Amino acid sequence: MNVIIDEACLDTMQSLLGEQFSDTLVFCISEFERLEREVREALPVDIEAATRNAHSLKSNAAQFGAMSLSDSAREVEMLLLQGDVDSAKEALGSLSQQVIGSTTKLQQWLMANA
Repeated sequence: MNVIIDEACLDTMQSLLGEQFSDTLVFCISEFERLEREVREALPVDIEAATRNAHSLKSNAAQFGAMSLSDSAREVEMLLLQGDVDSAKEALGSLSQQVIGSTTKLQQWLMANA
């Protein structure tokens, strides 16, 4: 698994948010975990909620530079939009690993740059 963090996104967000950046990034990391869990729990019962949460995860991850996580969430979202629930369930393994890997890398970046 390759975890890609675009540090330029983090630098941009840090300059925009100033002293609120650290708290915002910590909150965002917790949102990654929550949204991934909600995608997993919604399947296969509530496809609309799973799709919405995958979309939110995709957007939040991209905004904070977690590019590979955003890509994994996009894959799940697209599969759900196409009605391919079985493939979306299979893609959840990769999504979960990306949440773990991205969270670790973002926390390391925060400790080194905050």
